[in-house]
Amino acid sequence: MLEAILEKSTLCVLIVDDYEPFRQFIAAKLQTNPELRIVKEACDGAEAVQQAEELQPDLILLDIGLPILNGIEAARRIRRVSPTSKILFVTENRSRDIVEAALSTGAGGYVVKSNAGSELVPAIEAVLCGKQFVSAGLNDRNSIDTANRALHERIVAPSRLQNVERHELRLCGDDAAFVDVLAQSIEATLENRDAIVVIVTESHRTSLLQKLRVDGVDVDSAVERRDLALLDVADSLSMVTVNAATDENPSVGMPQVIIEAVRTAKDQRGHVAVA
Repeated sequence: MLEAILEKSTLCVLIVDDYEPFRQFIAAKLQTNPELRIVKEACDGAEAVQQAEELQPDLILLDIGLPILNGIEAARRIRRVSPTSKILFVTENRSRDIVEAALSTGAGGYVVKSNAGSELVPAIEAVLCGKQFVSAGLNDRNSIDTANRALHERIVAPSRLQNVERHELRLCGDDAAFVDVLAQSIEATLENRDAIVVIVTESHRTSLLQKLRVDGVDVDSAVERRDLALLDVADSLSMVTVNAATDENPSVGMPQVIIEAVRTAKDQRGHVAVA
C-alpha cells in the first residue's frame, strides 16, 4: 500500500475533469485507499492551475480535454507553480502524439479512461513512487500502428475522393468521453484550416455543440464557411446508397454535404475529414 511506500500517512489529491460523473467515479476508486484524500475537484484547466498553486497537492489527476485551458497546457503551468505535485493524466485520448506531449510536461503517467477501472490505482501507486505508468497498449507503437492500418484497410475502400494519411482507433468509456474526443478532433481539424463532416446522433450533436462553444469554437462561422458539417446518423444513412460509389463516378451515393466539403477543401488546398 501507499503508506508503506511513502512517509506521509495522508496524500492530498486534486481531481481535474469537466465531467462530474467521472469525477465521482475517481472519488469512489480513491475511497479504497485511505492514504489518499481528495482535497479539491476542478472542472477546467485554469481552475486546476489555481488550485494547484494554492493547495500544493501531492497528486493531480488531470484530464486533457478541458474548457478554458487544455490539460497539457495546464500541466506545464502546474509544474511552475507546484513543482512537487505529481501529475497523472486520466483521459480518453489515445493519440500517440498526445501521449508524448502529455508526458513531455513531466507528468508521471497516462491512463486511458476506459482502462481506469483496472489501471487507476496501480498507476497512482507507480507515479507516487516516482515511476512512469502508461496504459496497456499505448507503449507498443508498432502494434498500434499495425492494428490501426489493418483496421483501416478493412473498412475503408480507396477512392479518388480520399487521401488518408493516418487512421486512429479510439475507444470511449462513456458518452462524455466520446464527445470530448470528438470535440478535440474537430478543433484540431479547424485549427489546421481543413474541413470536417461529423455524423452523430441528435443527443451527441447537442452535447458536441455545447462542448465546442465552451471551448471557444465559433461553430456558426465554421458551418457557414462549410468547414464544419454536423449530420444526423439516421438521415445520413438514408442518403447513402450502399456500394454505389465506383471508380468511374466515386461520388454516387455520397451525401451532398460531404461532396461540398470535399470541393471546399479542394478550393482551399486543404483536406476533409469525416468522423
